[in-house]
Amino acid sequence: MHVSIILPAKNEAEGLRQTLPRLRAAQPDAELIVVDDGSSDDTAAVAAGFGARVLSSPYSMGNGAAIKRGARAATGEILVFMDADGQHDPAEVAGLLERLAQGYDMVVGARGAGGQASAGRGLANRFYNRLASWMTGHRVDDLTSGFRAARADRFREFLHLLPNGFSYPTTSTMAFFRSAYAVDYVPVDVARRVGNSSHIRPIKDGIRFLLIIFRIATLYSPLKLFAPAALAFFLLGVGYYGYTFSTQGRFTNMSALLFSAAVIIFLIGLVSEQITALTYKRDP
Repeated sequence: MHVSIILPAKNEAEGLRQTLPRLRAAQPDAELIVVDDGSSDDTAAVAAGFGARVLSSPYSMGNGAAIKRGARAATGEILVFMDADGQHDPAEVAGLLERLAQGYDMVVGARGAGGQASAGRGLANRFYNRLASWMTGHRVDDLTSGFRAARADRFREFLHLLPNGFSYPTTSTMAFFRSAYAVDYVPVDVARRVGNSSHIRPIKDGIRFLLIIFRIATLYSPLKLFAPAALAFFLLGVGYYGYTFSTQGRFTNMSALLFSAAVIIFLIGLVSEQITALTYKRDP
């Protein structure tokens, strides 16, 4: 089957100089697509010089937007996504394709502990994996890995769900699980990125952490998030009512507020569950 390899790139000229020759040697018959996301360096020129098909944007739209543009333009029946910064080994593309040929719809390159950008991100990713595994009922080895291969027709079903910014891996993985498409994981090694290394930004990354958690829940099964929250408020209401009744002999406004919050959160969960079901409804 014809393979298209898509590399979103923003100011990754140095990374592409190392990645594209190795990628061409490893997959000589593949279509190489570099999506230049508004780079200010010579990313587009370097990519074109190595024979890649270049899709350029006049300004930065985000990693997810680059993925969507590349997926729409690709001609291959199989789509491979990987970073342009030299972290992913082109030789390991073959392992993803081999597993895909065994009947899977998406195969993800799962990073080990040594492949994480930092200890903090490693801990966050382990939490994501555990949460996603609980939500889906399937083992999720690396929810946020950007190194993956998927059947093009399956992947394009969910382009409208993918965000323009971060977390396209999270969204696509949960969408595949929700639609009962087979997903598997292959262990991969990750090298240090070429160029400037990324840095943890506590506030910004903390907000992203929370957004990914809510995205996981709302993409797969919102009630699994809202029902425990509603139960927690209900139990708080019962506990507070028991305390005030034993000490003051009355039912307080705070207890009423906690009970009301429990009901409202549960109803929001029910509505969200129905919206999610409609989102994944496919026309016959």
